[in-house]
Amino acid sequence: MLLLAAAIAPVLVEPALAQTQPPPPAHGPGPGGPPANSLKDVFDKFRGCWKPPAPSDASPMDLTVRFAFNRSGEIMGRPRITYESAAATDQDRLAYRIAVMEALQRCSPMPFTGTMAGAIAGYPLVIHFYGPEKRA
Repeated sequence: MLLLAAAIAPVLVEPALAQTQPPPPAHGPGPGGPPANSLKDVFDKFRGCWKPPAPSDASPMDLTVRFAFNRSGEIMGRPRITYESAAATDQDRLAYRIAVMEALQRCSPMPFTGTMAGAIAGYPLVIHFYGPEKRA
């Protein structure tokens, strides 16, 4: 599951996205489809890009990453992992780090409308990723 935290300026974030929610809009997952014109569009595209490691490869864990886009939808600099579950093993951490970086690659460059490109460029996004099973 992909969780996007609560909104706090200047960090752009969104409420949790549960795996049980309906699939992303008809324009499809990832950066394909029409350009993102809102934060909801950006997060819908990310939901389509996230593929957590299989439970046989890693125990479910939480991981938070912070990054920013430029106007052309490319990720600026290196994304920074700001949180990982304390109980995770080194193997779990590695598997989730790889899965998160692959999700960011699948969603980059993110197509933006002109208005959205100007609004989102340089502002950090904080995304919280969960494993395939949400824990209570």
